[in-house]
Parts: sequence; C-alpha cells; structure tokens
Amino acid sequence: MSYLPPSAPRPQYRAQGDDRTIAVLTHLSGLVGALVSVGWLGFVGPLVVWLVYREKNAFLRATSAGSFNFNLSMWLLNVAAWVCLFTVILIPVAIVLWIVAAVLLVVCHVLAVLKANKGEVYRYPLQLPVLN
Repeated sequence: MSYLPPSAPRPQYRAQGDDRTIAVLTHLSGLVGALVSVGWLGFVGPLVVWLVYREKNAFLRATSAGSFNFNLSMWLLNVAAWVCLFTVILIPVAIVLWIVAAVLLVVCHVLAVLKANKGEVYRYPLQLPVLN
C-alpha cells in the first residue's frame, strides 16, 4: 500500500471585468490558430496573451500559460505524426496521431472556453509545463 502526500491546493483566481472575455479569446486563439495553420501555429495566440498579461493578471497568466502548454504539446504530436508519415511504413500511425490531436484540440478548447466564461481556470490534459 502506498501513501501519497496530500497535494497542494490549487490557487483560486478571481476573474474581474474583461478578464473572462480575454481568457475566452485566448483559448479560441489557440484553436483557431491551430485549425488555420493545420496544427503548426496554435501556440502563438496564447503566447502573445501570456507575454502581455503575465505581470498584470494572475487569472490571465494561468489561462494563457495552460493554453500555450497544451498547444505546444499538440504541436509536438503533430511533428511526431509528420515524422511517422515520412517513414512510409508508419503512415497509419501518422493518421491516428492526427485524428487524436484534432479531437483533443477541439474538445479541450471547447471545454476551456466554457470554463473561462465562468471565470475558472481550465486544467488541460497532456500539457508540458513550459510556462506557468
């Protein structure tokens, strides 16, 4: 039997005024950027928001960092799919990776937009903790 120490409580953020709108746009910028660039530039919009608001607002910093980290993970998944595609034998693996990435991208961003609209920070699955 293993014992896991209690995890630290997650910080509570207070969304004020236009913070929720900017958070929603942050998540949508990641989704739109990824869809328009076919998975290559989804992390740019959240990175810009993080650079602008990282010192000003904790809620927007957490929201944009989470979106950037997730989009960076999806970008790496896209790169892995392209590598598999060029090996020819792994073309079916590439197709599966692209389908998984597309479904994750859309579903997670829609859930994040709904949370941001309520003023809550969405915790993306499969995110590499690059920004915080």
